[in-house]
Amino acid sequence: MVEPRRLDYRAAVLEALFEEMRRDPNVIVMGEDVGAAGGVFKQTEGLIAEFGANRIIDTPISEPGAFGMAVGAAMAGARPVFEVMFGDFMTLVMDQLVNQAAKLRYMSGGRVRAPLVLRTTMGTGANLGPQHSQGFYAWAAHVPGLKVVVPATPADAKGLWKTAIRDDDPVLIFEDRMLYAARGDVPGGEHLVPFGKAAIRRRGRDVTLVAIGRMAQRALDAAEILAGEGVEAEVIDPRTIVPLDVAGLVESVKRTHRAIVLDASPRSFGVTAEIAATLAEEAFDWLDAPVARLAAVDAPVPISRTLEPLVTPDVKAIVARARELLR
Repeated sequence: MVEPRRLDYRAAVLEALFEEMRRDPNVIVMGEDVGAAGGVFKQTEGLIAEFGANRIIDTPISEPGAFGMAVGAAMAGARPVFEVMFGDFMTLVMDQLVNQAAKLRYMSGGRVRAPLVLRTTMGTGANLGPQHSQGFYAWAAHVPGLKVVVPATPADAKGLWKTAIRDDDPVLIFEDRMLYAARGDVPGGEHLVPFGKAAIRRRGRDVTLVAIGRMAQRALDAAEILAGEGVEAEVIDPRTIVPLDVAGLVESVKRTHRAIVLDASPRSFGVTAEIAATLAEEAFDWLDAPVARLAAVDAPVPISRTLEPLVTPDVKAIVARARELLR
């Protein structure tokens, strides 16, 4: 058994890519600046030196055409990892993704697959403005045939990435840029995290904090403050939006009888709404209060360093909402 090491999130993903490309020669990486430049956030750094330009493919600034090539490559037997530099640019590949890749297995009666990974970045905190900060995972989760992954820790990033590359369906991985420097223990070797299995980050008995992506750490920080007030919050991270671990979330609410769903994407018609509705349906008899939601404001992300932090819920907001729910 390989002992865990302290790695940052970016290094954990890179390790997964190196391991999977060594294991399977059909895995290729495609996208703008993924080769010699090593990625705009250095998330593909060093891959071209080992695997060469035939497997690490720099594409033109034409997301629709390049992603169409990735879908075709997947149909022909490759396992492409396609990088969309900023999640906002997913809008440019939606036809190929939604009407082609997501539907191939169904429309071919299971004879044609699209085993590809679409990777993209998202999140506030870098002052990149309204066109470079959005996370469209709720949008993607609405499309049958796509799997949607939002890793929150370095260990999960590695394990979910390896699972995604081996999956025979299109998988979308959304990485929050502000997590790239986050460090944690990462298992070495064959570490896979299954889809559809939530992680309990902290046990509690008074309220469940369902925390997606970067909100998991804020939920843990809020739980520490609440613990000083005698409130034990349970923090549960879904890890994958599709498939969603409904049973795991319901079991948590059965223990705590209250829930707050936390997300860094806009509140209206988003993931918080879906999870809250599901808990209201599946755990109604155990709830002592309505399921609460905290998410980003329904507004474009400002580029202002003063205004941008006000977009997403902070630790104080989580603590305040929990106190209100427990009154």
